[in-house]
Amino acid sequence: MNETWSPDSWRKKPIRQVPEYPDEEALRAVEEKLSGFPPLVFAGEARKLKRKLAKVAEGQGFLLQGGDCAESFAEHSADNIRDFFRVFLQMAVVLTYAGGKPVVKVGRIAGQFAKPRSEPTETRDGVTLPSYRGDIINDIRFDEEARRPDPHRMLQAYRQSAATLNLLRAFAQGGYANLEHVHRWTLGFLRDTPASERYQEIADRITESLRFMRACGIHPDTVHQLRTTDFYTSHEALLLGYEQALTRIDSTSGEWYATSGHFLWIGDRTRDPEGAHVEFLRGVKNPIGVKAGPSMTPDELLKLIDILNPDNEPGRLTVITRFGADKVAQGLPPLIRAVQREGRKVVWSCDPMHGNTIRTASGFKTRPFERVLQEVRTFMQVHAAEGTHAGGIHIEMTGQNVTECTGGCHAIAEADLSDRYHTHCDPRLNAAQALELAFLVAEEMAAESRDFAAAGAKRA
Repeated sequence: MNETWSPDSWRKKPIRQVPEYPDEEALRAVEEKLSGFPPLVFAGEARKLKRKLAKVAEGQGFLLQGGDCAESFAEHSADNIRDFFRVFLQMAVVLTYAGGKPVVKVGRIAGQFAKPRSEPTETRDGVTLPSYRGDIINDIRFDEEARRPDPHRMLQAYRQSAATLNLLRAFAQGGYANLEHVHRWTLGFLRDTPASERYQEIADRITESLRFMRACGIHPDTVHQLRTTDFYTSHEALLLGYEQALTRIDSTSGEWYATSGHFLWIGDRTRDPEGAHVEFLRGVKNPIGVKAGPSMTPDELLKLIDILNPDNEPGRLTVITRFGADKVAQGLPPLIRAVQREGRKVVWSCDPMHGNTIRTASGFKTRPFERVLQEVRTFMQVHAAEGTHAGGIHIEMTGQNVTECTGGCHAIAEADLSDRYHTHCDPRLNAAQALELAFLVAEEMAAESRDFAAAGAKRA
């Protein structure tokens, strides 16, 4: 990896998980058009996020990353964006209070349109067509025309991302993120939750803290941090022609930044050190992530870290582990030990979704909530045992009341999945399950803080 990098140097590398466009000329025309469009995000925003993630790498923060499995054109609406943002803020408040550390908020939104697939084709009733790869590439409808990759869909993805970002910025800075409002929403969730008593203690303590601050004159009217928030966007950098078209030189630093999102990651299927996706992301200066599943070895991870973060810059690289609840206890410790031994600085984040996907007898893909929770819990326990910081969670979720993952406080059963199974790809936590997960992670964080304090008192 000593050769010179350029935004198109990935084209000389082997590549996986890419569509075969039938009209190469149309593809080039769309990519050229995109290259003249305004950036979706700005280099200064990406640098600010990197600084926040550097604090997480040092144990002084927590990364909350989540959103849709795959955004769709059909479900794009202000209400859906608002509902997602609302639940995300609720989760962040609960985690901030329990952990006593700032929560870095990064959505899987405004760009998460492309999805890797296990097989390049899909067969139904004897008919074989290209797999659905996300709305930026083709349509989920099962017919020949819909499944044909169409480069013009990239233009629609860009426009939807721009509109989504515009609304998210308004929500984040225009008063919708008011801490007191967000906490009232959480209290409303508790009233409707069968397990509310379990979470009431944390909610009551947040209420008391807000009351005390207001009595001291610290409230949203006087302190803007209580009514605004920083919110960042992320997606898997899968469709590299689209990413290249939106990669620009920052005028203040002279460095290359991907302007399609603040944070981009490489998936477990495309993390080949000699491959195109690693080649592309090694050259942009955004904070980036790499997924690490059960097949990842310590040597492979170290090689990727050397390529993607050769300067060992804190906040540059997040390792997003996705083992499955039954494999994380065995698979995670060797990776942590190798990284620690070599003195590499990374953020450790847990994706408890992808390793816990099952298919029911009725044909639905789902993720049992208890397995999701167990992977997060084990992830945190392993880091505590290794003396490292469990830096974040990475989840697929929605603000809607869908029935895609079983379990949770409302006990969604397998028979309930058909009620509101709306995902275009993989099952997502619904709003109640996502907030419940935040409370359960908060309990783990609070217990960790108590154990740490007790250990310190004992040493004293």
